[in-house]
Amino acid sequence: MTIASSSPPSRLPTGGAAEATSRTRTRQGVSGEDRGDGRLAALFIAPALLGFLVFLLWPTLRGIYLSFTRFNLLTPAEWVGLDNYVRMVNDPIFWDSLWVTVEYVVINIGVQTVAALAIAVLLQRLTQSAMLRGIVLTPYLMSNVVAGLVWLWILDTQLGIGNEIISGLGVDRIPFLADETWAIPTIALINVWRHVGYTALLLFAGLQAIPGDMYEAARVDGASEWRMFWRITMPLLRPVLAVVLIMTVIGSFQVFDTVAVTTAGGPANATNVLQYYIYGSAFGRFQFGYASAMSVALLVVLSAITVLQYRLTRAGRTDLG
Repeated sequence: MTIASSSPPSRLPTGGAAEATSRTRTRQGVSGEDRGDGRLAALFIAPALLGFLVFLLWPTLRGIYLSFTRFNLLTPAEWVGLDNYVRMVNDPIFWDSLWVTVEYVVINIGVQTVAALAIAVLLQRLTQSAMLRGIVLTPYLMSNVVAGLVWLWILDTQLGIGNEIISGLGVDRIPFLADETWAIPTIALINVWRHVGYTALLLFAGLQAIPGDMYEAARVDGASEWRMFWRITMPLLRPVLAVVLIMTVIGSFQVFDTVAVTTAGGPANATNVLQYYIYGSAFGRFQFGYASAMSVALLVVLSAITVLQYRLTRAGRTDLG
């Protein structure tokens, strides 16, 4: 009697095993691609990161260190602890400069924000002309120094064309940059003229994200332009407006060049803004430690204002669904 051998059948890779092998190879390929993309991204980021470390982070840390020292460039820095901060708290010129800066910021931000918002809404509601947007941006392309010099000549009390026009209208000449009352508002309005176009275009970009059908539906319901502005435009523009306000407030607190070329802090310290006082302490009187302490104080103030603005305006949220 013959007994047939029953050898086990040979096992071939099933479909599931083949798919698993394919997925493993795919994952390995994707992982390799990710590593390659990561290296490429690091290569592109490296110059900006190096610039950040060398020109921003290191000077900031160095300035914080110097704020605790007495340093005049001629001798090594001498550690004095909190002496510079105590001097700052008791320095009436520092507080006067801070108050002058706050006055400038309030005028500049108030007028600039209202004017920029009006321009942005007009650009969005009435025209989409790229040429007009370019004209609005033109003053921003001019440096602050050049803008300051141009307006210094225009507003000169004796020879300026602005005062010539005022005199021709039968009104007494106005010492815009030579009078304690007029100086800060004049400098604020000069910077409004230069920056309002750029701010308006930022707000215009935010307006472009608002769906047009909302305005059409509001018109069907009989809403006026004024009502649509307050009920649709302002709520939906809030996140962009909040970011623009944060940027402009920080920039306004750092005003320096316009003051330097027009009034040099005068008359009688009426335009001696904080940045100009810091500059004078560092490069005029070589008190780098004290100037660093005031710079750190300004950094703290701006950080606190930024956080407060961000929370009050809810800049991280949007009402768009």
